[in-house]
Amino acid sequence: MTPARTTSKLPEIMFVFLIFTVLLLAWSNGANDIFKGVASLYGSGATSYRTALGWGVMSTAAGSLTAIILAAGLLSKFSGKGLVPDAVFGTPGFVVAVAMGAGLTVLLASLLGFPISTTHALAGSMLGSGWMAVGNEVKLGALGKGVLLPLLTSPLIAAVVGSLIYLALHGFRLRCRIPKHWCFCFGTETEVVSVPQPVSMFAFQEAPPRVTASCGTEMECKERYHGRFVGFESQRFMDSAHFLSAGVVGFARGLNDTPKMAALLLAVPQMKVPLAMGMIICAMSIGGIMGARRVAETMSHKITAMNHGQGFSANLGTGIIVTMASLLGLPVSTTHVSVGALSGIGIANGRGNGAVIQNILLSWIITLPLAAIAGIAVFKITSLI
Repeated sequence: MTPARTTSKLPEIMFVFLIFTVLLLAWSNGANDIFKGVASLYGSGATSYRTALGWGVMSTAAGSLTAIILAAGLLSKFSGKGLVPDAVFGTPGFVVAVAMGAGLTVLLASLLGFPISTTHALAGSMLGSGWMAVGNEVKLGALGKGVLLPLLTSPLIAAVVGSLIYLALHGFRLRCRIPKHWCFCFGTETEVVSVPQPVSMFAFQEAPPRVTASCGTEMECKERYHGRFVGFESQRFMDSAHFLSAGVVGFARGLNDTPKMAALLLAVPQMKVPLAMGMIICAMSIGGIMGARRVAETMSHKITAMNHGQGFSANLGTGIIVTMASLLGLPVSTTHVSVGALSGIGIANGRGNGAVIQNILLSWIITLPLAAIAGIAVFKITSLI
């Protein structure tokens, strides 16, 4: 009788382990992704790390809650249905392998400070686990057009959109004759220096005048917009628009990413969509609060130097692309889109860090095969159990 009781409990243990692995994936996703929408706020000096992180958590949670109603298409795409036979895709072993393979890959990237795509990791893990489950019966076309194509094209589209938005807004600011001031702070003394305005939208004057402190006092330099725009102080108007655009990106990320992970939890019997979404939201939020710092530094300070207007442009482009993709059921990567938009800004202002962008692109290339190998390894272990 004892062996029979042990056997009957095995599925329950597997479902508990499945929930654990999916929540690990969501935690890793929060650590790697939750700061990406607000990176420009921190990078441009608009606010502190903690304030930016808090805004990222809240806006992502709002998007995740909305996903319960609007993002049903992503739930079906990332259940694994269509990739492997129906008899396999809903089994605990397959789902555990997919979640654990992707979760370990994203967790490693977060510890190293690389902003990779959870969507990309899920695709790789699905391929590896599916190949182990059914061999050549894996239908690669199910991930090709519906998943991999949006992942590959979205960074290029984001780079173009981000740079075009910035050029358009830059030209609009010049037409409105809104000048910039640089504030140089030496101890308690502050000197305001006006920056000459470029003669066209394609001529940039983003670097401050060179100032030398002969006394060796530490200097702090801040760029601010001067004057008024539609009745508001220009800098306050830009700060508000920048915060709003960052919230749009966080909202879009929650809308696009949460269903991908919640779909894995639906393999648990009697699991309801609202409960699955709620568990994912909690795990993502905790992961962002505890583990976002390394990726935050890469996204905020290492890809490109940026000011308030450039950060706003990158966020606006990212938010538009990711939101549209979510409504159309296209599982694009917020990471790929946001990095693409920031890279486009770096190209437009000539201040992009090519070495960092190259390393990020290399991490993206490695993500899929690494997640596939992890999925294969986990599936072999679960098969033995």
